[in-house]
Amino acid sequence: MASIDLDKVLAAPVSALKGVSDRQGEMLKETFGIKTVADLADLKYARWAQALVALDAAK
Repeated sequence: MASIDLDKVLAAPVSALKGVSDRQGEMLKETFGIKTVADLADLKYARWAQALVALDAAK
């Protein structure tokens, strides 16, 4: 199994994620200041959406 350097993945631009184009990465940067995968994970809107999904699953 190939080893993944998690620090490198988190520091990579969001366009490194499958399905995210360079242009979409630029739009995230321009709109929300997101430059890396870690920034995207820390986006408050993403955290809110995850919390809502967790609440729905708990009902």
